[in-house]
Amino acid sequence: MTAKKKRTSSDPAPTGNKKKSAKTPAPKTPEPQSAPAAGTANAPSRLSALDAAALVLRQSGQPMSCPELIEQMAAKGYWTSPKGQTPAATLYAAIAREVKLKGTASRFTKTGPGRFASRDGADS
Repeated sequence: MTAKKKRTSSDPAPTGNKKKSAKTPAPKTPEPQSAPAAGTANAPSRLSALDAAALVLRQSGQPMSCPELIEQMAAKGYWTSPKGQTPAATLYAAIAREVKLKGTASRFTKTGPGRFASRDGADS
């Protein structure tokens, strides 16, 4: 016969009959939001990539490709990619999704392969 090996770990063998502690963690209370810093009340909020693209297209009045949109959004300071490797592809997907989901209520319209224009086209 073979002898059983003894456990060498410091943990006791699991028994499966342990009761869980009845102690529950206290619910988290929401932290109060701090007031905005002085002088930032008039500062414009950061635009999302879609909002910035809609603004650039409205201002330009002509169809643009996503790489052109990314370049213009960065040049005008509306939006820059947060270290993304393919911001144009991400923007394309987001615009295409909005066009598909919202239809005629979308801010964008597809004018050709990879090109979008503002639906209203007016400068505001």
